[in-house]
Amino acid sequence: MSKLAQNAESDELTDDLENVSQEAARLQTVINTVPSFLWTSLPDGSKEYLNKPWYEYTGLALEQGKGWGWKVVVHPDDLDRLVREWLALLHAPKAGELETRIRRYDGEYRWFLIRVVPQFDAEGNVVRWFGSDTDIEDRKRAEKKLVDEERELRHMTDAIPQLILVLDPQGNVIHANNLVLEYTGISADHAAANFPAKIFHPDDLERNRQLGQDGLKRGIPFELEQRARRSDGQYRWFLIRYRPLKDEHGEIIRWYATGTDIDDRKRTEERMRNENIALREEVDHSSMFEEIVGSSPSLRKVLKAVDKVAATDSTVLILGETGTGKELVARAIHKRSRRSARAFIRVNCAAIPQALIPSELFGHEKGAFTGAVERRVGRFETADGGTLFLDEIGDLPPETQIALLRVLQEHEFERIGNVNPIPVDVRVLAATNKDLVAAVAAGTFRQDLYYRLNVFPVSLPPLRERRDDISLLVEYLIERYAKKAGKKITNIARSTLELFKAYDWPGNVRELQNVVERAVILCDTSTLSVDETWFRHDPNQGGEQVVPLTTALAENERDIIEKALAGSDGQVGGASGAAARLGIPRQTLDSKIKMLGINKFRYKKP
Repeated sequence: MSKLAQNAESDELTDDLENVSQEAARLQTVINTVPSFLWTSLPDGSKEYLNKPWYEYTGLALEQGKGWGWKVVVHPDDLDRLVREWLALLHAPKAGELETRIRRYDGEYRWFLIRVVPQFDAEGNVVRWFGSDTDIEDRKRAEKKLVDEERELRHMTDAIPQLILVLDPQGNVIHANNLVLEYTGISADHAAANFPAKIFHPDDLERNRQLGQDGLKRGIPFELEQRARRSDGQYRWFLIRYRPLKDEHGEIIRWYATGTDIDDRKRTEERMRNENIALREEVDHSSMFEEIVGSSPSLRKVLKAVDKVAATDSTVLILGETGTGKELVARAIHKRSRRSARAFIRVNCAAIPQALIPSELFGHEKGAFTGAVERRVGRFETADGGTLFLDEIGDLPPETQIALLRVLQEHEFERIGNVNPIPVDVRVLAATNKDLVAAVAAGTFRQDLYYRLNVFPVSLPPLRERRDDISLLVEYLIERYAKKAGKKITNIARSTLELFKAYDWPGNVRELQNVVERAVILCDTSTLSVDETWFRHDPNQGGEQVVPLTTALAENERDIIEKALAGSDGQVGGASGAAARLGIPRQTLDSKIKMLGINKFRYKKP
């Protein structure tokens, strides 16, 4: 190589060394300006380099920090543990984190998080360790404050006579108060480990799992009903209310769950529910509606009678006031009979013009009378093999009473306009709210027909004679109409229930049904209530005569509808319309507006 080439190569090497030196200087400047302490160690764990901020913080001289000299600034209480953990990482070898207190030049100790990463050569051997120390004093103080506060809260919860659990943000139990430990018999050391599975009923855990997870995700208060196992192995129902504890940034740091014993309430509800189900099933669950819900002795007597006669083909005369549920008892008898798979035909004798009743019951031939343009099959023929229910039998005209008596006795009839008898196999159930004995005495009802119908009489008690059933009826009706209206009504005001029990209910269960439906429509809270002015006294009657509740409500109906129209600017339909406000179909409201002569247009904004 020529001397000229050697000089050129030397100059190039000098430039490279100068660039490396400048880059090293720049890197050293960066290392010394980083707020964290940076250092490197040899494979045996001894320090070979610590950056300037570390020396400035500790006040040690350059040579004091190298090797194992750094140990002098570690808090005496942390030193043994730190060295033990550091050596464990060296032998792993793997990246890791350590925490310790390091002494400042003025003698104060602060907490630091130490992060270490090994550097490997091509053969997988450690050639160096890189580390950084980050000040976490503020975080440690915040954690200590939280621990102290939590310790104080635990002392407070132990003094509260209620089951209390403390949970982490994910819902894991980290503390149970003394009452929980006493109730469950679980020790404090074992309370946190899989606590729910230890005390809550397996069926409730499965049923509430998703509800609980959803509640924790939403981060707002929620509640669940679960059975908790007592120390003697017995389960009791508890209402568990969950409340979040948030820090100043709105982050959830704890959940607090409180348990209130509701076992007595649940058992009472279950007992009432079972009693009601049993009563319904005595006849037929699918046919029993609100009119025969209850557990009073008078109602039990009726249901037992119904159960006995249902399996026979005997004629049944159902007696009772308006609204006591006569048709539903008739349907129940049919459902339990051998005819249940065949037709159940109802005829309201009071709703059909007397001149048309024979044709309605027995049918007619084409041309049998003016207007008979074609042959018609009557209700008896339609009900062949099944059951015919003659409602309001007391209103049957005399001539039709004779024809009915023949069918009952001979099991055959004749269509109007035809002399050929038609055999029929029909069970007859009859009902009336009239005194048939008095009608027989007055000559308006045939005595022989009365005896033929009165084979098995069933008298339904009026609601005023079974006031003990009112609570159960109201509960059932609230659930039914609240579901229909898309509302959640869980309670009834005590004063309202007392009003219901004190009222005589001339319209019986049908009137109660109408009142509860209207009250549900007007209800805006989870508690149903009615105004006692609904139960007004009639000043023209003197004494304590009560105006029927439905009458009082009808008088207020116009005012209620007009207020709803005013609130919706005359709009009937739609999400914000008057019908939605009242919780009734638009067609129903339109009909009432027309019937009451309300001008809905005067409420529209100009």
